[in-house]
Amino acid sequence: MKDKKIKILIIRFSSIGDIVLTSPVIRCLKEQLGGLELHYLSKRSYETLLSANPYLDKIHYLEKSMLNCISALKKEKFDYVIDLHHNLRTLWIKLNLGVRSNSFNKLNKQKWLLVNFKQNVLPPVHIVDRYLQTVEFLGIKNDAKGLDYFLNKSYNLSDLLPNTHLSFVAVVIGAQHATKRLPFDKLVELCKNITGSVVLLGGPEEKDEGEKIAEMAGLHVINGSGRFKLGESAFLISKANKVITHDTGLMHIAAAFNKPIISVWGNTVPEFGMYPYKTDHSKLFQVKELDCRPCSKIGYNACPKGHFKCMNLIQIEQIIKEVNA
Repeated sequence: MKDKKIKILIIRFSSIGDIVLTSPVIRCLKEQLGGLELHYLSKRSYETLLSANPYLDKIHYLEKSMLNCISALKKEKFDYVIDLHHNLRTLWIKLNLGVRSNSFNKLNKQKWLLVNFKQNVLPPVHIVDRYLQTVEFLGIKNDAKGLDYFLNKSYNLSDLLPNTHLSFVAVVIGAQHATKRLPFDKLVELCKNITGSVVLLGGPEEKDEGEKIAEMAGLHVINGSGRFKLGESAFLISKANKVITHDTGLMHIAAAFNKPIISVWGNTVPEFGMYPYKTDHSKLFQVKELDCRPCSKIGYNACPKGHFKCMNLIQIEQIIKEVNA
């Protein structure tokens, strides 16, 4: 297999974190299979995550028409498809391409048991290692180098943070679902008590909240939520002294840059296998003793039970102690 030239398509449509978590599969395939032509299929909205990856020869995007996408992929004449998304759309693509494929095992039954009956029968294996299991049939082994993230532009820190101390802690205030996020008052308390400069990161939907946190926490806190694009936020993550984050995509980008990570967990749990991967310094904060947790493998807009204890009982003073150490 080492000297045989082959053509492989990897499929992963979303999301930020999941795509970053596929980076070891990309690297290991390209480095361990001689002469490999490696393609990737995703959504256009995630182009920033993939466009600068030197291990990819070509990137395809699922646009409006599935039929047009499949037609374009057929012309490539792939030898293998590595399906790291594994849903009905990827099944349709694989059936139409008609080549050998291998699919990521999502372990949905095991996750369902953990969420609904709090029975943990999930293997103690990180999702990256499970992604890599899909390519073991090609002789691929985990190179233990961790995650990759390649910036698609050159950035200047003083341009992004003018008139600001260039040594800072990044605090990721956003997450896709509300039950993954610390409440507003706890974020204010956290930021207020961090020694040194703080840069808040999040999407446009967190812009107003970030402004209020910065206003209440003090002049050392700068709101970057809604101000920076994903690539810029990734660059700032790479320059931060430490990163405080929820269970979200920027947590995995921080892991790719091997930053010291303090991750805060609400309704989801590290046992799902998506905690920071192969970092030198990672500290997890969670309320372990709750019998309602995890209540979902993804998250909700509000706590289903109304008390939100998984975040309300987080000991912010312990996080402050950890980040200021």
